[in-house]
Amino acid sequence: MKVYRTDEIRNVVLLGHGGCGKTSLAEAMLYVSGTTNRMGKVSDSNTVSDFDKEEQRRGFSISTSLIPIEWEKAKINILDTPGYFDFVGEVEEAVSAADAAVIVVSGKAGVQVGTDKAWELCEKYNLPRMVYVTEMDVDDASFRQVVADLTEKYGKKIAPHFQPIRENEKLVGYINVIKNAGRRYTGTGQREECEIPDYCLPNLQILRDSLMEAVAETSEEFMERYFAGEEFSVEEIRSAMRTEVMDGDIVPVAMGANPQAQGVSNLLSDIVRFFPSPDKRKCAGINRVTNNIFEADFDFSKAKTGYVFKTMVDPFIGKYSFIKVCSGVFKGEDVLYNADTDAEEKPGKLFTMCGNKPTEVEELFAGDIGAVAKLSGTRTGDTLSTKGTPVSYAKTEYSAPYTYMKYTVKTKGDEDKVSQALARMMAEDVTLKAVNDGENRQSLLYGMGDQHLEIAASKLASRYKVEINLEMPKVAFRETIRKKSDVDTKYKKQSGGHGQYGHVKMRFEPSGDLETPYVFEEQVVGGAVPKNYFPAVEKGLQDSVVKGPLAGYPVVGVKAVLYDGSYHPVDSSEMAFKTATVQAFKKGFMEAGPVLLEPIANLKVTVPDEYTGDVMGDLNKRRGRVLGMNPSSEGRQVIEADIPMTELFGYCTALRSMTGGSGTYAYEFARYEQAPADVQKKEIAARAAEE
Repeated sequence: MKVYRTDEIRNVVLLGHGGCGKTSLAEAMLYVSGTTNRMGKVSDSNTVSDFDKEEQRRGFSISTSLIPIEWEKAKINILDTPGYFDFVGEVEEAVSAADAAVIVVSGKAGVQVGTDKAWELCEKYNLPRMVYVTEMDVDDASFRQVVADLTEKYGKKIAPHFQPIRENEKLVGYINVIKNAGRRYTGTGQREECEIPDYCLPNLQILRDSLMEAVAETSEEFMERYFAGEEFSVEEIRSAMRTEVMDGDIVPVAMGANPQAQGVSNLLSDIVRFFPSPDKRKCAGINRVTNNIFEADFDFSKAKTGYVFKTMVDPFIGKYSFIKVCSGVFKGEDVLYNADTDAEEKPGKLFTMCGNKPTEVEELFAGDIGAVAKLSGTRTGDTLSTKGTPVSYAKTEYSAPYTYMKYTVKTKGDEDKVSQALARMMAEDVTLKAVNDGENRQSLLYGMGDQHLEIAASKLASRYKVEINLEMPKVAFRETIRKKSDVDTKYKKQSGGHGQYGHVKMRFEPSGDLETPYVFEEQVVGGAVPKNYFPAVEKGLQDSVVKGPLAGYPVVGVKAVLYDGSYHPVDSSEMAFKTATVQAFKKGFMEAGPVLLEPIANLKVTVPDEYTGDVMGDLNKRRGRVLGMNPSSEGRQVIEADIPMTELFGYCTALRSMTGGSGTYAYEFARYEQAPADVQKKEIAARAAEE
């Protein structure tokens, strides 16, 4: 592939609901542009972008893939993203590198939750966008209904500039609303001119009127001509649309059918015609030496800088860092500086990736997207620049993973292999996290949903040949007391030679501080227990609170007072007093009204208005206490509640099921509260069986 200048580049992300046809569209684009000589199918597991074995086995995209396409003297870097919500991190990576978006909508399924989420991402990143309606070859597809639904949701900025021609429920051609001309399909990706059928004229007039009105609003001169009844030329319409699309004031709507590549060449031409090249977008970082703003703005004449927006780690082809060049021109022989790690990196070779196939290129101009192999110290989110002008760009904000499971290694001795494999997978997937929970002696895997975790386990087995079991995690309960107790414990052991003797009288009561395991006081009078044994008594308490007597959970909020005891001048020792204290603690704790405390989380659930009743009802069933409801900036409701951590398992799946995938949630630990009697009983029995 030849080297393209900044003004010849278009970086476009494909967004949309899972299963709407993004990967098939990318496949049709590759075919129509001549990059491939046959179209792969998702069902046949032979598409360019779904190259991972896991994607092929499941029949949907799991990670974002880069597909460069040459069209009309331009290079279009297509970023094909997953549509399922568990892989939102991949989508966020792609959107951060894109300059425009094509939102793909199924003509059969219509506007879905994934369409809304795609629109919200475009709003967040201020991306120009167009909508492409797929599956227009399906019997019950309705372009008119999709346009009506889009207009109702997003307003008059929705501007269809193609209209399907259907005969006997089949897509046979289209009308170009801008040119006011018909085309009939003659073969895969082929077409010829045709007359506009009479039955299409009423709807065509509506579409043309709304498009002309939008064009007229771009300038006062156009508005005057519009009211005077003058026609605009095709070039005037396109020029006005380009301005409006780049400002986000118009969202063109095109349509087609992927299996026959119908409508795809129109879409590629529209991408080149209406979408901005990178140099029309703003981009700024911080110069690490001067602390001044570095305005890169994808200017190839400025110092070299680039942002690593994605990492691919493949056991067979190695590690590739996907980079968007923000300024300057990257060359293979460059020595680059990573300000995040304060280390130099030498790329050696630059590549452009098509799925998982790297093609070497001599240089990458500002605004282009490529890949660099084997950058050992560079991670997703790092900035590469030169040591003379070290620059850092703001890191992409990713959704936080809240779903987690405990994992255990199936084969003893594979712990290191699993740990290394997970490290590689986490380098590739920023929303996957492996956490060691030392308190409950368990390893946890965090992800965006149950499917995300299941696929991570499956990847470990297929890619790295190590297996893990995913299990219900233990929750970090606490133990404390609600009453007072008074105990007298003597530890006496006689054997040949010196014996062991320690005698303590202690009071136990709630300390009122659930942040601290214990408070120790000594009120011994007259040297009944010598002062040199006080540290041994406290050491006994330290050891005792690690695993409580009730269910083996850490102890909090206990006040222990040593007020009396006795000692033996020969047999007493620190060990004897420590042991006596441990025994006294067990007895005193169990006599002082022991209870289990469960962790409570503060939960925020964001949902559309129509689901608030269902969500609050479900929270009540989960022992949640709804604290209130506030409107969010996106016109939704944020329900705030306190809920026991044990009730959050499986909540991701339940919430998606209740809200059709439109609900999101976040939580953080708030405090500990006494667990209900039935929960305590169940937990104590479970721990006893485990022990």
